[in-house]
Amino acid sequence: MDTLIKASGLTKKYTVGRRELYALNNVSVQADEGTLTILRGRSGSGKTTLLNQLCLLDRPDSGGLLFDGDDFIRAGDSRRDACRRKNFGVIFQSLALMPHMTAAENVDFAMRVAGVGYRERRDRVPESLAVVGLSKRAAHMPSELSGGEQQRVAIARAIAHRPRVIFADEPTAELDTQTGFQVVKVFLDLIEKEKITVVMTTHNPALMELGHRVYTLEDGVIIEGL
Repeated sequence: MDTLIKASGLTKKYTVGRRELYALNNVSVQADEGTLTILRGRSGSGKTTLLNQLCLLDRPDSGGLLFDGDDFIRAGDSRRDACRRKNFGVIFQSLALMPHMTAAENVDFAMRVAGVGYRERRDRVPESLAVVGLSKRAAHMPSELSGGEQQRVAIARAIAHRPRVIFADEPTAELDTQTGFQVVKVFLDLIEKEKITVVMTTHNPALMELGHRVYTLEDGVIIEGL
C-alpha cells in the first residue's frame, strides 16, 4: 500500500504565562491509502490537535507533512485550502447538521458550499445516502433520526464530493458501543467500496482492533504505534 499522508516530527506548543505547553511534541505518523488509521488517547492527549494538523486546518510550529508526496508545511494558505476542499472530508465532534434541513438537504447544502453543480448534486446526494444505508431516511429531519443515523448523515455529507481522505474527530463519542461499531463499519465499507482513506480519533479501546494502524498519544507524544 502507498503512503498517502506522512507527518514527521510535528510539534505544536503554546505559551501560558512563563510556561511552554506542548500539544504535540515531535510526533510522526503515517496513513496508507485505503486504510483506517486510528489516533487513540484520552481527552487532552493531543489527538485532535494532530488531526487538525493532518487535515491542514492548523499549522505546526515545526515538522514535516506530506500528502501524496507533496509538501504542505511550506504551502501557502490558498494551496492548502484548495487541497482540503478537493481531497478531504472532515467530520467534527459537533455534527453541525442543519436542524431545519432534511438529511438529503444537509448533504446537498454541503456540496453547494463546495461549488458542486446541480446535476452532480442531484445524482450524488442519493448515492451518498445509499452508501451509508440511509436511502429511506433522506426526507427526515435530524431531530427525527437516531444518534447513529445523524452520524451517518455527517459521513454522507463528508463523502459526497468524493474526497480521498475522511478525517473524523471522535465520531463515536456520543454513541453506545454497538452503534459506535456500526459507524466504524460504515468507514470500513467506504474503504472497501469507494477506496477512501480514513483517519479517526477515539478514546474507546474497544475500537482498536478495527484499525489497520493505531497510534496512542499521551501528553502530546506517541507512546505506541502499530
